[in-house]
This record gives sequence, C-alpha cells and structure tokens, in this order.
Amino acid sequence: MRKAERLFQIVTLLRGRRTVITAEQLALALEISTRTLYRDIQALQLSGVPIDGEAGVGYRLKAGYDLPPLMLTSDEMLALLVGARMVRAFTDRELAHAAEAAESKIRSILPDKLLQRAEQQPYCIPIVGQDDRFRDIHLILRNGCEQKRTVSIQYHSLESANTERCVYPLAIIGWRQSWMLLAWCELRQAYRNFRMDRIQRATLLEQTFTTGPHLSLQHYLSSEMHMDHIG
Repeated sequence: MRKAERLFQIVTLLRGRRTVITAEQLALALEISTRTLYRDIQALQLSGVPIDGEAGVGYRLKAGYDLPPLMLTSDEMLALLVGARMVRAFTDRELAHAAEAAESKIRSILPDKLLQRAEQQPYCIPIVGQDDRFRDIHLILRNGCEQKRTVSIQYHSLESANTERCVYPLAIIGWRQSWMLLAWCELRQAYRNFRMDRIQRATLLEQTFTTGPHLSLQHYLSSEMHMDHIG
C-alpha cells in the first residue's frame, strides 16, 4: 500500500470511531508496523489533520473533520468518464441524466493535464440508437428491482411466441451484446433470464415480493447460474 493510501485509510478508520483506537489496532488493520504507524500519524498531524492522542494511549479524530476531496489518477478519471458515458448510452433516462451530471462534475474539477486527456481519450460511445420505449422499459425494470415490485411483461420468446408474464425482477445483467433481466417467473415457477430487447411492454404493479434464502440474486448466482434459462 502506498503511503498516500495508508494515510487516507488511517483517517477513515479514525472517523469511524467515537473512542480512541490504539496504535497496535491501527497497525494490525493496515498490516504495517507500529513504527510506521507512528510516523504516519505524525505526518497527518503536521499536515493539519486534528488527531488527538499519543503513543501508548491511543488516537482519536476531533469531531467535525471532513476529508479533503479525493484526487483522481489519470486512469481513474478515464474509468469514471467511460463508465458514465456507457450509462448515458445504454440505460434509462433518469440514470442517463444522472450520469451526464456526474460527468460534468468530474470534468469541472480536473486539472488541465487530465482534462486534456479526457478530451483525447480513445473510447467512443455514441449516445444514439436507444428508443424511448427501451429506455422506459429499462426504468420500469430498474424500479421493480429496487422497490421489489412485481412487473407484468409482454415477451417475444426465442421461439417467436408472444407471452404475458408476471415476474419478480431481481437484477439487470449486462452482457457483451445485450441486457438481460433476471427474474422469478410466476408462470414457470423458476428463475428466468429475459432478453430486454425482446420485452415488448412492461408494467410496474402494486404487488410486492420478498426476497429470501431461496429467492434472491445471491441464491441464483450460488445455485442455479449454470442452468441458463432464457424466457
């Protein structure tokens, strides 16, 4: 771990406690020696971080201290901008607007050197090709997942049959070529994956559902992911 990362972790650990924490506890959490920990504490104190305490007693961060804004590396900046652009291109309107706002905030704090790289970065994700129907369906399914509400869908299956399903949406999974809805299907009484480009209509219902040990994304991933049921 780099020194800057250690210093950040020390402040984070101190902020999460109301009582003092000993140097030994901090050093153990960070997997460093107590000698290194003492030097890091001193460096933080000299930089103005209000840490009370001393060696042999323990340390505590004064109440009300906030961490300064994080500085991004060049690759971290690029990862965030590319991710925001993908969200704008491939998800619902609400998330797209949020991603656009986040991208503007990121760009506004970049120093000139990073801003220049952001303008010259090689990834091109055009924000075209998704019609309003797809974005509306995406939002309905996301709300269903977040609010644990049943969704009624009209689905065009791989066998070219149109069916009506009531499903419990559990997750929206992004594969290389398409989005998939993982849900519990009332008709099949089993987990099913639905290609979102084959969902013709989606309606968010008032009926809610409850996840548990035998009905959840975690249960699917741990026990049934090898059974790739589509539709």
